[in-house]
Amino acid sequence: MIETQELSKKYGATVAVDRLSFRAVPGRVTGFLGPNGAGKSTTMRMILGLDAPTSGSVTVNGTPYRQHRYPLHEVGALLEAKAIHPGRSSYNHLLAVAQSNGFGPRRVTQVLELVGLEKVANKRAGAYSLGMGQRLGIATALLGDPGVLLLDEPVNGLDPEGIIWVRNLLKALAAEGRTVFVSSHLMAEMALTADHLVVIGRGRLIADTSVADFVASASSGRVRVSSPDSQRLRQLIAERASEVSPIEAGVDGDSPTFTVSGLQRSVIGDLALQHGIAVHELTSEAASLEQAFMELTADDVEFRAQDPNQFTQHEAAPVAASRKA
Repeated sequence: MIETQELSKKYGATVAVDRLSFRAVPGRVTGFLGPNGAGKSTTMRMILGLDAPTSGSVTVNGTPYRQHRYPLHEVGALLEAKAIHPGRSSYNHLLAVAQSNGFGPRRVTQVLELVGLEKVANKRAGAYSLGMGQRLGIATALLGDPGVLLLDEPVNGLDPEGIIWVRNLLKALAAEGRTVFVSSHLMAEMALTADHLVVIGRGRLIADTSVADFVASASSGRVRVSSPDSQRLRQLIAERASEVSPIEAGVDGDSPTFTVSGLQRSVIGDLALQHGIAVHELTSEAASLEQAFMELTADDVEFRAQDPNQFTQHEAAPVAASRKA
């Protein structure tokens, strides 16, 4: 388990992490999310004892990381995949780490096979692609067979097959009862991988909740309705709902549709049944994890680019002219 209590870190007058308290518990994948500059990297470095907190505390399995006698047996970490000597092979890199923590070459061979690098084990790591470097970083994290995994952007640079492999690996490790703590900017991947979310902004905790509850908090509560008799059904619903949208024509022969706020799907379905009206669609409009994240962290974005759609034709003209020149 990873636990922080009132964890804070200041760099001069800058507050990077501000009284942050949360737990990442065994048996689930905890996604660690936040905009750039939110304090995620600083928090992960403090978990691993690389940065000292200004105040508060952080423990791994009840003990500060630096106090573990064989820390690689307790927590495996990936912060910077290619932070290795470029002239050293992946096998020799892993062997050096293994021997410093009390285990030998057999485990090195096992993790190389697990991450799919056994065929290039003797190749210099400096010649590895970004994806291969990620696999080596994951192998290093798994080397001590730890009960806690802490991974920063583990799918960065991986191809689709590799992304699916990492997703399945993390879920399998959590199913074994391990604590899996993952930071990522890929919201779609987090939606498929994480069970729980810890979301921070400007160093402060924004949310500590399940993925389902986090998404539900940003969902509109609207219901999309499609019926061949939309006009009559809409009139019946409008007498009970708080808001009903205008009817939109169906596409490619589909029935007309409209959306409803303030009325549950079951109530709409029962109402249609009572009046003998066929219903072709009755769908709750839920937000995606990305939409929920953007909505919740909108006030905590450190760098905000201008919407390209806001550029006028006049503003874009000099750019076009310079290209022609």
